[in-house]
Amino acid sequence: MRRTGSSGRVAVLVGLALLASAPAWAAGLEFYQTVNREEVGSEDTFMLTIVTVDAPPDARVKPPSSDDFEILSSTRSAQRSVSWSGGGPAKIQEVTKYVLVMRANRAGRLTIPPAEMTVGGKTLRTDPVPISVKTGRLGPPAGQAQGGRQRLPDPFANFPSRLPDPFAEDAEDEPTIPRGDSDLFLRASLDRDSVVVGEQVTLSLFIYSRVDLNSVDSVTMPKLEGFWTEEVESPTQLSGEQKVVDGVPYRAYLLRRRAIFPVKAGTLTISPAEADITTGFLFAGHRVRRVSNGLKVKVAPLPPGAPPGMSNANVGSWRLSMDVSQTQVELGQPVTVKVILEGVGNVKNVTPPKLTGPASLKIYDPTTTDKVTPQRNRVQGRRVVEYLVMPQRTGTFTLPGLEFPFYDVRKGAYEVARTEPVTLTVEQGAGSATSTPTSPTHVADAANEQKNVLTTGGLRPVRYQARFVAPGVAPWKRGFFVPAMLAPVALLLGVAFVGGLRGKLANRTQGDQGRQQARAARKRLAEAEMLQAGGDVGAFYGEVEKALHGFLGARLGGPVNGLTREVIAERMSTAGVAPERRAQVLYVLEACDFGRYGGGGDAAARQKVMDAAAAAMEGWA
Repeated sequence: MRRTGSSGRVAVLVGLALLASAPAWAAGLEFYQTVNREEVGSEDTFMLTIVTVDAPPDARVKPPSSDDFEILSSTRSAQRSVSWSGGGPAKIQEVTKYVLVMRANRAGRLTIPPAEMTVGGKTLRTDPVPISVKTGRLGPPAGQAQGGRQRLPDPFANFPSRLPDPFAEDAEDEPTIPRGDSDLFLRASLDRDSVVVGEQVTLSLFIYSRVDLNSVDSVTMPKLEGFWTEEVESPTQLSGEQKVVDGVPYRAYLLRRRAIFPVKAGTLTISPAEADITTGFLFAGHRVRRVSNGLKVKVAPLPPGAPPGMSNANVGSWRLSMDVSQTQVELGQPVTVKVILEGVGNVKNVTPPKLTGPASLKIYDPTTTDKVTPQRNRVQGRRVVEYLVMPQRTGTFTLPGLEFPFYDVRKGAYEVARTEPVTLTVEQGAGSATSTPTSPTHVADAANEQKNVLTTGGLRPVRYQARFVAPGVAPWKRGFFVPAMLAPVALLLGVAFVGGLRGKLANRTQGDQGRQQARAARKRLAEAEMLQAGGDVGAFYGEVEKALHGFLGARLGGPVNGLTREVIAERMSTAGVAPERRAQVLYVLEACDFGRYGGGGDAAARQKVMDAAAAAMEGWA
């Protein structure tokens, strides 16, 4: 049977001589390869399909290999087909397909080498497949979507076209697979690359991976010179989603998403981002560094015909309103006025119009609060500017309406958001003097009146009304002065007295504790005397040694257990113990060691040690 690779013809011809000598399984054997397109771009991917029909189980297929092409991914599938013809028996075929996603490494008229299959000690080859490669990207074949699927017809193709909605969620640029790092790469993308000054562009940074990710150790975002930026999304955990890039399946992980607003016209460049990524699991991880692609944004200036007061930041869709706490107040009571600007755009960089009013209304410096709530990757929110307005006289006054010009990218035209004027009625407060018409005399008197400031209780004079009184008695002539001067000295003397008394009490307490320990040691020696006549000689000498150690510890001001006899002798000498008593102590300690480990001697020897220990404890200075 003859099949053709690239155009549906037979890709390999099983020779007649081979068929004549082939085993039984070779009767229905087919082996060929095809491509899904005959003309591609050097940046495009295409699919090569290798097909075997009724190949034996031990058949081994080797895909074509050439420096002109790189294989991005490969999949294998098997299926069984059953057919009937002429009422005869059913014909069953085993079909195996190997699908390779490939990309050309250079432009020109290239040839895909034959695929090979080894079976029964023989090697079969398909026909080579010619393919035309042009520089750049040609995109998918006409009438086909990515992956070779037929594109559905557009039911609205005959309707009049309309401008795209800039506030809809835009699809990000389709990434391209880099050469050399096709298993793991970093890709930056924009939702649009042609905007006007002040219009939002959404920058997204993704990791595309076909290997297991352990962690992302660091991310360096690109330098965004010429842009005002606002964070939209920054995940704290890796969460991937399945994506197919040029027919190759990947797991895509979002690292950062930012809203950027160009502040000047021209072609602005976004430098590449960088990330340190660890792949694998636990101790088998491997750290790699990946660099993303650079980007460019074409920024057009705002069209001519801008209304007065228009700023480059006033781009988007905006609504302006004014909220007044009350419109009828008493003189001396403040009024709160909020100028609210809300919509879609660069919330933190827009400037709402300034509130103005007549001279009879004093307007204090405002405070500004922002609330940004990104929705569907678009930055939106509200900016509130709050003013405190203080009426200075009674009457009816008007706060003029406000205007905020902006460029609506959805309509492609300038718009002006407006508010209505607000009328304030200021009435005389209860208990206040009746307001009189202004006259020259009244104006002169008002100039001499004290200026007022605002308090929670109303207005009060800024200057304090002082009153004169007779001078009082000097402090040093008062009765409490001398005791107050002597009190610190008396307090210091009292503290010193209490400290000395506590020291004496502490020394006395330490002395009492030493005497108590000495009495306990003598009592223990008396208990050792009860063991003298017993059969346990070691227990007798051990008790005598413990009694003497306890006594020495009480008299020398510290424990002596574990010290050598030389150190004990030195401590007794330092403490001023007489030589005769030092000799008695050392004799008892040495006799106790000999008695415990050398046999213990007779009763007379034990009595001698007992007497020497008692003599060492008696009459201690």
